[in-house]
Amino acid sequence: MKKYRGIEKKQARWGFFFVVPSLLFFSLFSFYPIINAFYTSLFDKRALSKAPPDFLGLGNYIRLFDPSRAASELSFLNSLRATLVFTVGTFIPLLILSLLLAVFISNLSSRKAKKFLQIAYYTPAILSSVVAATIWMIIFDPRGLGNQWVNTLMNTPGVDHRWLVDPVMEQVSTMVIYFWKYIGYFIILFITGLASIPSTIYEAATIDGATKNQVFWRITLPLLKPTVVLVSVMAMLQCLKTFSTQYMLYTNGAPRAPINVITFNIYVTGIQQQYLGRASAMSVVLFLLMLVLTLLQFKTTNSEQVEY
Repeated sequence: MKKYRGIEKKQARWGFFFVVPSLLFFSLFSFYPIINAFYTSLFDKRALSKAPPDFLGLGNYIRLFDPSRAASELSFLNSLRATLVFTVGTFIPLLILSLLLAVFISNLSSRKAKKFLQIAYYTPAILSSVVAATIWMIIFDPRGLGNQWVNTLMNTPGVDHRWLVDPVMEQVSTMVIYFWKYIGYFIILFITGLASIPSTIYEAATIDGATKNQVFWRITLPLLKPTVVLVSVMAMLQCLKTFSTQYMLYTNGAPRAPINVITFNIYVTGIQQQYLGRASAMSVVLFLLMLVLTLLQFKTTNSEQVEY
């Protein structure tokens, strides 16, 4: 017994030595930026100023949530509203449609059709956000395919729907771009989760006379719960930290209110206006928002390990 305990201690010691470098790198590039952002948010720090920054305490945070500044398009409250609207408008369709499309593709009998659809849906995910936004900016041009498709469906020939000008349509445009780019990625995750469900369960349900709807609601969805939780958390975080799409769609000058999400406001405040203290305070609030929403999702879904 002593010999085995000695071997276990030696293995644990070597395992610790191998893990330490990764922990150091993770701490350096993850924990330190978070701590430094919180520290910087307590000061009135300017990017190019050589003067020592003034200590404000929670002054930057109070400024962010000041109701008197809510009327400004660059206010943090407006950015918070724009971020939540974009997240809800993109997250829900992403989660529902990616699940339905994954089930549809998994139930196809043709292997070639499955592979083709998986590649077709996943291809936009490998594109950069800048390339995806550029493609859709061409589509949303007044003479582009966007107006042609909508006018054909609505029988309104010649109408310009002002995809990149109207405040509401501009917000819809960012949602469409984001949805098109990331739905394939989440479809692949759901297909992987569906493949892990044993086929014998479906065979037993078919023998018992279960319909397709019953199989989906009583078998597929409950057994797919861990994957649903994973996809929902990843999709929500991806929507909350959106930046490139909104950046590509805004014109010269200040960003417009509908697309001035929190990350965009951080960029404008910290890089263009050089108020690093205020930008750090926004970053801390965004981090806490993402942390709270993630914990709420885990708590409400109660994603325990599924046993087949």
